[in-house]
Amino acid sequence: MKFRVVCVVRVLSKKIMPKIYIGTAGWSYQDWIGSFYPKKQSGEFDLPDGKAGWLQFYSHYFNCVEVNTTYYAYTSDKVVNAWIRKTSDLEDFTFTIKLHQDFTHVKNYDKQKIKAVIYVLDLLRKAERLGGLLIQFPYSFSFSDSNINYVKELREIFQNFDCFIEVRHKSWNNKNSFDLFEQLDLVYTTIDQPQIGEAIPFNPAVTKNKAYVRLHGRNAEAWKNSVNNYGKKQTYEEQSGRYNYLYSHSELIEIEQLLEPLLKSMKKIFIIFNNHPRGNAVANAFQLINLLEKRRIEIPRTTLTAYPQLSEISLC
Repeated sequence: MKFRVVCVVRVLSKKIMPKIYIGTAGWSYQDWIGSFYPKKQSGEFDLPDGKAGWLQFYSHYFNCVEVNTTYYAYTSDKVVNAWIRKTSDLEDFTFTIKLHQDFTHVKNYDKQKIKAVIYVLDLLRKAERLGGLLIQFPYSFSFSDSNINYVKELREIFQNFDCFIEVRHKSWNNKNSFDLFEQLDLVYTTIDQPQIGEAIPFNPAVTKNKAYVRLHGRNAEAWKNSVNNYGKKQTYEEQSGRYNYLYSHSELIEIEQLLEPLLKSMKKIFIIFNNHPRGNAVANAFQLINLLEKRRIEIPRTTLTAYPQLSEISLC
């Protein structure tokens, strides 16, 4: 079984050439073995160099990944340099970094923590591998003067980087907030999630010629359970349950139809699938690439076996 590097820069027409990045939230999942990865990380893969780990395998199919581990821990230069080395043979592979929860949820940071984050961003930027910084706030972070000032505070700290702001409360869905993002040179993050309570709706938007889209799935029942069990000790399956969702083909067509008209007004867009359990994010990412590119694409046999419906869009 042979694989080749696939360039996934999207060209929608000769006149319109936005840079489109499609990938997943994270790449290191044990439950992707068999549905995407052929073997455990220590195993040899049938790639051109004869051997590769999960990141190399992943980056041969997608042109970006959102790093979520940086939300839980401050990453060392050794780890970041390994990412850079493992993707060095690719022209445009990009990492977006999720900001540590100390800044967004705990709201308790100091100069050392700021320095740690900026150090990682600088390493990736110097290697031309940085897509930007994702700043994801919790559902409780509503539109208010104090929260607006806090957004301004973080923007000042990370003023030298592209920042993608994710807010989940629907009070942010107003003209004033979009004007604020434009003023601060921030990119609004469009999210798809179950419409529960005061959840912000899926309303694709472009700010500063850029867009960032996160697709969390629509598992409403599991999402409710996750909210009810917040703070309790849970297994990995329980923690990930709300993201256990496979978008149907018709749902992806709906998303594609909402995004495509906006491509005319942007230079760059990131589309990240966060419905990671069992490899659903991978399958849906392949499908959306196909919808936007309007051609067949290369898909590994593992994924075709797990999701036989993808054979209709596969080159193999």
